[in-house]
Amino acid sequence: MTDIGHTIVPKSTQQNADDFVVGPRTILITRVSLTDTPDQPVAVYFEGDDGKPYLPCKTCRRIMVHVWGADAKTYAGRSMTLYRDDKVMFGGVAVGGIRISHMSHIDREVTMALTVTRANRKPFTVKPLRIVQASRQTQQQGGQAPDGGDAPLTLSQRAEMCEKRIGEAASTIKLAAVWKAAAALREDLDAADPERLVELEAAFTTRNDELRAAEREQD
Repeated sequence: MTDIGHTIVPKSTQQNADDFVVGPRTILITRVSLTDTPDQPVAVYFEGDDGKPYLPCKTCRRIMVHVWGADAKTYAGRSMTLYRDDKVMFGGVAVGGIRISHMSHIDREVTMALTVTRANRKPFTVKPLRIVQASRQTQQQGGQAPDGGDAPLTLSQRAEMCEKRIGEAASTIKLAAVWKAAAALREDLDAADPERLVELEAAFTTRNDELRAAEREQD
């Protein structure tokens, strides 16, 4: 079998719904800035974004302001889980879009009624995100999350979670997405624990070989 999974990665300068076909992704925000585009005026940068920031739609910007407040400078160091919602409409057609399911720095579910169309308001619920990935900054600060939020995972815990996701990947495409999402973790391991990085790379290679073999048998 010739694996063409890498060829379906969208060519774009921003995150879009197709980036989440393989499943949700929890991001750790590094900074937020304003853009020159009226329709997408906010860019959310995060660890491992590969130069492709998340540009939240108006609905998601309203959620962020409602939950975290309007001062985006406080968002750095916070996390949220993004997912693809196939029901998002554009021009009367379901084209799919990015939505927020979980956010850090809240201790209970938050439900709000937001305008979807001029004649339609819909309730949106965001759940607390208990796990916050550790960034280099939080590690240097002794592992404390900013603003008194949930304690971030240690580097060892992050590696363990990544190895678990590698083992659970059900296809080479999903495995590639897991590996790509772990870019920041691999960089941290390379600097702090290269032996653990070698183990993680071995786990990825082994699982990739297993999945390739299984997919060949299905052809």
